[in-house]
Amino acid sequence: MHVVILAGGKGVRLRPYTTALPKPLVPIGDQHAILEIVLRQLADAGFTSCTLAIGHLGGIIRAYVGDGSQWGLDIDYATEESPLGTMGPLLNLRERLPESFLVMNGDILTDLDYADVLRRHRESNAPLTIATYARKVHIDFGVLTTDASRVVAFTEKPSMDYRVSMGVYGLSRETLDPYTPGLPLGFDELVLDLLERQNPPHAYEFDGYWLDIGRPDDYDQANAEFTSRKSLLLKGV
Repeated sequence: MHVVILAGGKGVRLRPYTTALPKPLVPIGDQHAILEIVLRQLADAGFTSCTLAIGHLGGIIRAYVGDGSQWGLDIDYATEESPLGTMGPLLNLRERLPESFLVMNGDILTDLDYADVLRRHRESNAPLTIATYARKVHIDFGVLTTDASRVVAFTEKPSMDYRVSMGVYGLSRETLDPYTPGLPLGFDELVLDLLERQNPPHAYEFDGYWLDIGRPDDYDQANAEFTSRKSLLLKGV
């Protein structure tokens, strides 16, 4: 059970917290780094090996995590010299990866069952499995539906429901075969290509706790909620 954690971004949206620290090492609650929480969860779920794709301030991540033995994981590293997108770093790792594996961002807080995502991916025989979460978006304006110069419908401040990607994926190694190592590959590009080839991804619907720590407001929320959710997020700690 192998996982690739994407930890190479600059965390621009989370500044000033990420001025001196890479985003995955920003502390949550009682000084647990986000990445440490994720690694503990993965080990508890039965994962045994992990590749950390690092870039910006990657040396700090390497110094903090080491070989992963403190969490019972065997951790190695892949260094991203230039931005390669969400899926691009995997292309250079292709020969080191098992037939199917988990890919995830290193800055999410969730009680998702990572092992079940990988198990369901293997059962589905899909090229890609995307963990999804329900989001409700409130529109603060009256929304008009128009036909040329005519207003044909009006809705006052509607809410819209969407399924969004959680930043956790089950992936099959052969899905990467059409792409060239060293070139950028975004998650959006991969999904659109699979849809065009009529080989659609599998959706893993999740309705538990999930927070993508991308902005200062998200980080403040994570800190405010961590103590009350610690037993859920870090079982046995």
